[in-house]
Amino acid sequence: MSDPVCSVLDAAAALGAASGLAGEFAAGAAERDARRTLPYAEVDRLAASGLLAITVPQAHGGADLPTSVVAEVFRLLAQGDPNIAQIPHSHFVYVNQLRLRGDGEQQRRLFAEVLRGKRFGNAQTEFGTKHVRDHRTALTPDGPGRWRLNGTKYYCTGALFADWIPVLTHLGVEGPMHVAWVRRDAQGVEVVDDWDGIGQRTTASGTVRLQNVAVADEWITPYASTFDAPQTYGAFAQVLHAAIDAGIGRAALEEAAEFVRTKSRPYPDAGVERAADDPLTVRAFGEMELALRGAEALLKEAASAVDEANADLTEESAARASLAVAAARAATAKAAVDTASRVFEVAGTRSALAGLNLDRHWRNARVHTLHDPAAWKVQHLGRWALDGAPPPRHGQL
Repeated sequence: MSDPVCSVLDAAAALGAASGLAGEFAAGAAERDARRTLPYAEVDRLAASGLLAITVPQAHGGADLPTSVVAEVFRLLAQGDPNIAQIPHSHFVYVNQLRLRGDGEQQRRLFAEVLRGKRFGNAQTEFGTKHVRDHRTALTPDGPGRWRLNGTKYYCTGALFADWIPVLTHLGVEGPMHVAWVRRDAQGVEVVDDWDGIGQRTTASGTVRLQNVAVADEWITPYASTFDAPQTYGAFAQVLHAAIDAGIGRAALEEAAEFVRTKSRPYPDAGVERAADDPLTVRAFGEMELALRGAEALLKEAASAVDEANADLTEESAARASLAVAAARAATAKAAVDTASRVFEVAGTRSALAGLNLDRHWRNARVHTLHDPAAWKVQHLGRWALDGAPPPRHGQL
């Protein structure tokens, strides 16, 4: 019997589902982090909700919701538990890759999988290469229409929970970059739970080893050609990262506010009965709220810019989208890290007790914001401001 098709969610239903799940996920987030309990049940709930299928094109039976909705779904989920929000990030990126570069039959088969609740992971990054966009993994010929895939990938967020693992690979040892779509349980695929980061501890962003994995032509899609023309592929991926950071910052601020209202003692010099009435504390919360509101506004603007570019894709609209997303990424990264750190300043010594695990917000923000250097987002914005130089075309902008 085939798996049932997930519900097709409109925008309101998607946001409602994300909000409801975020509340559920938040209830156990601190304990999962402390124990490094991987969220298998929670990811199953996410898949069953239909949210993982919201970007499947209408022509293939999906809702094809805009980036503005998808980004808000991610922000809500991240406010509940950013680990769970990050797990399907690559799923959405590769649904987009399939939309852009899959042929009709590949789209028909894989979009149908998504509509049945199946999940995509990722196997992209490698250690020991010149830089993050340098890869050694390769498909080598194994007869007409057949290939063998070999390589080792790291930071493979989502792979442990996935049904399919899209692998970024050369087609031929020195050939152009392609994506090989391999089943999680295929012979020669090993997913290792060896992620030991200080934050985002339950994303299971471990290692994928690929040894002589059989891949047929029908499960290979182009990748390098994605960037030959104006595109929003990178901007879409990056705006979802910005949404995760925004969610982390908002969760940190809300938990700190609750702590100050209910547990913190006022400093004697303030001459007030409640810590929440200390004017220095009130000002600090105002400053954090200001930074988060600005970051959240830039996030919305960036998501809308991606949608506008998708509606009329040109060099200019693609550049506007990438720059808007760069601004959102830089702002949300700073707001998340700064807020998650400053909560201890406003909440007081008791907030530093290990059992409360308030530091998870800072650890999550600090680790997730390392995904792509915010300084390079600012650099591209500066070049635009000075000389009108368009940003480069690649998957990280």
